[in-house]
Amino acid sequence: MNTDFIEALAEIERDKGIGKEVLLEAIEAALISSYKRNFNTAQNVRVDINRLTGVIRVYARKTVVDEVLDPRMEISLYAAREINPNYTIDDIVEIEVTPRDFGRIAAQTAKQVVTQRIREAERGLIYNAFVDKEEDIVTGIVQRLDTRNLYVDLGKVEAVMPLAEMMPTDKFKLNDRIKGYITRVENTTKGPQIVLSRTHPGLLKRLFELEVPEIYDGVVEIRSVAREAGFRSKIAVHSRNEDVDPVGSCVGPKGARVQTIVNELRGEKIDIVRWSEDVEEFVANALSPSKVVEVKVLEDEKTARVIVPDYQLSLAIGIKGQNARLAAKLTGWKIDIKSETQAEEEFGRPRTDEALPQDSVSFD
Repeated sequence: MNTDFIEALAEIERDKGIGKEVLLEAIEAALISSYKRNFNTAQNVRVDINRLTGVIRVYARKTVVDEVLDPRMEISLYAAREINPNYTIDDIVEIEVTPRDFGRIAAQTAKQVVTQRIREAERGLIYNAFVDKEEDIVTGIVQRLDTRNLYVDLGKVEAVMPLAEMMPTDKFKLNDRIKGYITRVENTTKGPQIVLSRTHPGLLKRLFELEVPEIYDGVVEIRSVAREAGFRSKIAVHSRNEDVDPVGSCVGPKGARVQTIVNELRGEKIDIVRWSEDVEEFVANALSPSKVVEVKVLEDEKTARVIVPDYQLSLAIGIKGQNARLAAKLTGWKIDIKSETQAEEEFGRPRTDEALPQDSVSFD
C-alpha cells in the first residue's frame, strides 16, 4: 500500500460516489479477517491504514491483568508498564505485530473489497433508478427465454417477465423490442431484480397516458380499468373540463390514438366508456357495445339489475360472459342482465323499444 492507493480511492470516490473513508474502514475490517485466517491466530487485533501514506500496520490488543491466563489476549501489568508506566489493570495495550509479507495479502484483500463495494454501489444506483419506476412502463430488448421466464435487457440491468405475465397473443423473438409494466423492484443479494408484466391493468393505463395528451396533462382522468389481457379491456374516463370529450380524446383523430394501443397489445379489444357518478348511467355505459333499456340499482345487494333488448342479450353478456364480467370489474357492482322478455315474465315489466343513452365506444 502507498500513496498511489490512497489517490486511487479518492478517484473512486469522485467517479463512483463511494466515500474513501467508507472504503478504508471496509478494507481494515477485511484485513483483520485475512490476518487471523492466514496467520492462524485468535488474537484480538486492530488494523490501521495511514490516511496519508497508505502504510498498513497490525496491532495486537491485549488486556492488562495481574495474572496472565491467555497470552494471546492478555498482558501482565509488569510487561505493560515496561511499554508505558501509566498502564493500569484492565487497560488495553496495543502491540504492533505486522507480518513481514502482509503487504501482498493486504493488496489482494483491498482489491477484493474495493471491487465488491463498487459492485454494490452500482447495484444500489440501479435499484434506486428503477424503484422510482415501479408501476411504470419500460422498453427493452428480448435477450433469452427459458421454461419459466422471458429476460429483457433494459440497458444497465436485465429484467425478468414470468411467462404467466405475458399475454396469450404475445410472440416474441430474440432482439425484439418489448414494452413491459414494472410490477416489482427488489434489492436481492444478486443485485436488483425487476419484474415485468404485460397482463397487468396498469400497462393499459400507462399506454393511454403515453398516447393521450389530455390524460398526461390531467384534463382527462382514468377512473377505472378492467382487463382480460390479450382479449378485451374496458376503461372508464372522466373529463375535468366540460368542453373536453374524454372518450373522443382517448380515441383520437380517426381512432389513431387507441389504434396505437391496440397494436401494442396485439389486437386486444378496448371499450372506452364515460365514467359517471350516477351508477345507473355508469353501468349502462360499461356494458358497451350493448344497448341498455333500463338499469335498476339494488343498494343493499350492491347489484345493478340491467334490462336489454332481446336481440342484445348475448352481446351484453359477451362470449363466455366476458362483457358482463368486465363491466362488473369496471364499475365495482354485480350486474344481473335480463332480456326484456325475461324481465316481463319475471317482474311483469312492460316491453319498450327505447334504450338508455350511452356514451361509450368499442375499438378493436
